[in-house]
Amino acid sequence: LGAISHFSRAYRWKFMLEPMGYKSSQANRFMAVMVAYLANFGIPRSGEVLRAVTLSTYEGVPFEKGFGTIISERVADLLILMLIIGVVVILQTDDLLVYLNDQNIKPLNTLLIFLGLVSLILLGIYIVRKSTWLPFQKIKKLAKGLLEGMNSILKMEKKWAFIFHTVFIWSMYLVMFFVIKLSIPETAGTAPGTIMAAFVVGSFAVSATNGGIGVYPLAVGGVLTFFGVQEHAAEAFGWISWTTQTAVVMIFGGLSFILLPLLNNKK
Repeated sequence: LGAISHFSRAYRWKFMLEPMGYKSSQANRFMAVMVAYLANFGIPRSGEVLRAVTLSTYEGVPFEKGFGTIISERVADLLILMLIIGVVVILQTDDLLVYLNDQNIKPLNTLLIFLGLVSLILLGIYIVRKSTWLPFQKIKKLAKGLLEGMNSILKMEKKWAFIFHTVFIWSMYLVMFFVIKLSIPETAGTAPGTIMAAFVVGSFAVSATNGGIGVYPLAVGGVLTFFGVQEHAAEAFGWISWTTQTAVVMIFGGLSFILLPLLNNKK
């Protein structure tokens, strides 16, 4: 299920590259995606940069344009994740409020920090746009390419295919969790809302760390324990989920590192 979702992500990528006039092979896009996931185990979020570099190297897509498409793709993924969070909040409102209170987490403070960061980014963009300083001029040139890549999502001819693959990718992620749920007797009867809550926490754990190493199993297990799953079963769930996803990335990412230069040696 994990490998299929990654394959779908690579296939979806072409819908954003084609409006800019770039054709690329599914094999190279898939290997670029897997190399990116593998790189994230070293430095968090470095994979997005390496993914754009890989496509630039082997398919001739300018780095800034390729990276722009990846940013747009991440925005689409974030919208789906926000939708899932909304469903979780509706299904588990009372329990979540208790959890946030127990952990001394203030959602309003988090929102204010987010708005502050957005304000700083907008201020930085304004300063760069108005400045005539040479380094800022180079930044503007890079930003222009990024914007072209990001705008490709608005110029796609196959928007519905893009939406289908976006939903499909996240559906596979969710189904992975439900398959693991069925593999452990103590979690087999766990409510869907609880599994989705663990999924959301796991998603943030992966995004904020280098592949969720050391954090993901504990975070997922902690949420399941809070919602009444036995501690040993909750921790087992977290470790099975992290280990299987990591194995997929290590196998396909490792093979991609080896095969990319071999299959593209003429380039």
